[in-house]
Amino acid sequence: MILVTGGAGFIGSNLVASLTERQSSPVYICDRVDSDEKRLNLGKHSIAGIIEPESLLEWLDSDGATTESIFHLGAISATTERDPDVLLDNNVTLSTALWRWCAAQECRLIYASSAATYGDGARGFDDDPTPLALAALAPLNGYGQSKQLFDLDAVLMAKMGCHPPQWAGLKFFNVYGPNEYHKGGQRSVAVQLFEQINETGQARLFKSHHPDYEDGGQLRDFIWVGDCVDVMLWLYDNPGVSGLFNCGTGAARSFADLAKACFAAMDRNADIDFIDTPESLRAHYQYFTEARMERLRDAGYDRPFTSLEDGVARYIKEYLQTNDPYR
Repeated sequence: MILVTGGAGFIGSNLVASLTERQSSPVYICDRVDSDEKRLNLGKHSIAGIIEPESLLEWLDSDGATTESIFHLGAISATTERDPDVLLDNNVTLSTALWRWCAAQECRLIYASSAATYGDGARGFDDDPTPLALAALAPLNGYGQSKQLFDLDAVLMAKMGCHPPQWAGLKFFNVYGPNEYHKGGQRSVAVQLFEQINETGQARLFKSHHPDYEDGGQLRDFIWVGDCVDVMLWLYDNPGVSGLFNCGTGAARSFADLAKACFAAMDRNADIDFIDTPESLRAHYQYFTEARMERLRDAGYDRPFTSLEDGVARYIKEYLQTNDPYR
């Protein structure tokens, strides 16, 4: 059987959709299905069961003892979370317990790290898995710090010989796509721009307060959620591949490009209003993120990544403009 933690969430429910479409193994999820949006994220899929997060380890030692692969996507992912105990308990302690269980039970583990570990990007976006390189990163928030801590723990435990038969951590960059609607203010800029354009005919973007970037020229590595799922399924199909990998496209695009892609997908003329970046954000605002993808490519992943224009068009036309925006 397969377990997906965070299986009712954004990336998790898209993975569950693909796993259940394969119909190869029973798929269980661990999550709090505590909103209509999360229930709808799962509504089309035949899952074998739902485990409450507080019962996960007990379930693994009993009914879940035959689990052969865990996709650990569950986490406190809000970058605004300030309670260090909450972040440590959910993003580090539980992850370490799952790692040790998988090592003892010969269960494979593929888990979600984050590009938030790179902080402002001053040290680059190289997914160097050495302990010194990981320790040198400077995340800007507690969420990023918690992901950095577990990445470091994972690499150190692997070096000591305590590791699952396959393990992989994926540093997801700016993911967009269906089933993110429960995330509130943490939703992708793509869906927020769609809503703005749909309601007002205009998109709002932050002005640049950096001399090297024009208004709307701030750059991000936007990745279609389906590409993230493809990477996870490729790892699942290639159990000999382990390590820490970036999961982006390797091609940074501007927010202006994103807005124009939205207008084009909606068959509207571009109309962008640039507003001041709030003072509270300016000191730590990122102007550039771009995943280095050589390590994943060198490991054998050769599928192309979806272009921003194609991903946005698919998101809008196949989901956001329909009566059923869920995958």
